Amino acid sequence: MKTIIIYNSQTGFTKRYAEWIAEATGADCLELSAAKRKNMDTYEAIVFGGWACAGSISKLNWFKGNIDKWADKKLIAFCVGGSPIDNPEIEQALKQNFKESESKKVSVFYCPGGFNYDKMSASSKLMRKMFIKMLKAKKGKTEAEQEMIKMISTSYDISDKKYIEPILECLKKNHPLL
Repeated sequence: MKTIIIYNSQTGFTKRYAEWIAEATGADCLELSAAKRKNMDTYEAIVFGGWACAGSISKLNWFKGNIDKWADKKLIAFCVGGSPIDNPEIEQALKQNFKESESKKVSVFYCPGGFNYDKMSASSKLMRKMFIKMLKAKKGKTEAEQEMIKMISTSYDISDKKYIEPILECLKKNHPLL
């Protein structure tokens, strides 16, 4: 199955996952700005990856704007964020990115990445500082919130190739040649 992986990455984690998926499948792999200029007609599967930003997937509107046009293709979206895979809020955050009609056409996955503050934009750094300040000021913090403050106060990397396995399985489903 001819597949393309399209990604939008701010600090490199989403790019890393996109490259891992492309390597495992033999797919083409393009950054979003290049993919926007490419004809997708020859692809049977389109995989879009974006980074998490306040519960949303970055640059997802481009992908969503093409869902109906790509009705004959296998569509997958993945989000890379700083939360561990077992964070119970992830599933709800992923669901809010797609309308019910869209979610029937797209398989959605989460891959834990991390934070690399040296590569973040100034606005992202400011948002992080404000979020940490808000969390620290909160009275009666839960254990999870206290752990989050520790995690996001410094750069870290929890990415791992094992997290692409569900995406690879989805691509293989009904397509034994992959």
